Amino acid sequence: MHDLILPAIPFFVLFLVLEWMTFRHAGERDEDLVGYDPQDTRTSLEMGLGSVVIGFFWGFIVLAIYAGLYALTPLRVPTDQPWAYVALFLADDLAFYWYHRISHEVRVFWASHVAHHSSTHFNLSTALRQPWVPLTTLPFWAPLALLGFPPWMIFGMQSVSLIYQFGLHTERIGRLPAPIEYVFNTPSHHRVHHGSQERYLDKNYGGILIIWDRLFGTFADERERVVYGLTTNIDSYNPLVVAFGEYVQIWHDIRATRSWRERAGYVFGGPGWTPQRHGRGLAHDVAHELAHDGDPIRS
Repeated sequence: MHDLILPAIPFFVLFLVLEWMTFRHAGERDEDLVGYDPQDTRTSLEMGLGSVVIGFFWGFIVLAIYAGLYALTPLRVPTDQPWAYVALFLADDLAFYWYHRISHEVRVFWASHVAHHSSTHFNLSTALRQPWVPLTTLPFWAPLALLGFPPWMIFGMQSVSLIYQFGLHTERIGRLPAPIEYVFNTPSHHRVHHGSQERYLDKNYGGILIIWDRLFGTFADERERVVYGLTTNIDSYNPLVVAFGEYVQIWHDIRATRSWRERAGYVFGGPGWTPQRHGRGLAHDVAHELAHDGDPIRS
């Protein structure tokens, strides 16, 4: 499967400890940074460990599906040509963009992804706070197998993307030179993505590249100080609540109505969907609510 994540785990831990040590010896200029919290970090590590265990078994199922699709398609991408890896890089990054965007705009997908955004801190341990329901990723990468990419190439590129994204979860790196910020996803862009302010909601979905956000109109620059977490934070450090709490809430919402139209809305609408608020994404819902209350909407 050429999975690079497991060999990378010791390096994840090493850099996490190094970052934590910098906060232990922080000076006055670092007082405005959120830093680390023991309980929060413990939950992130537990979520990461659980994700690795679940992902190990889930990987065999995904491998079988990719292999089946690859066997069915007449297309074959050569593995000895440089252009094939460039094409794979772009296809994987575009797949991640749409997976990530749908995970914010459709509640049943958000129910899995919300775990990653549940921390009110932003550090390298946050990168390890991964979902325990990996099923939502399958529809977005399966087409790559149908396009003729061998399963091992898909798994390998996914690993490269995740390793890159690990380094995005830090307050220790400010803005990078403008050409890099324009093309690549950076810690500055990803801090925006983890922000709970209205102007930051549902922005910067990119994996390695930020060009998809610029192209599809979901880019936002880092301006005001980012407040990390959710619009309504999960008041628990229990990994089971973090991983499955939104699914439980969806079930409660479904049981509370007898209308199949409303049940579908609670599952496939945006997070925060109600019969009175039909926005697709969370940012649309918040803007709708502010407009309804008569407050100005910031662009």
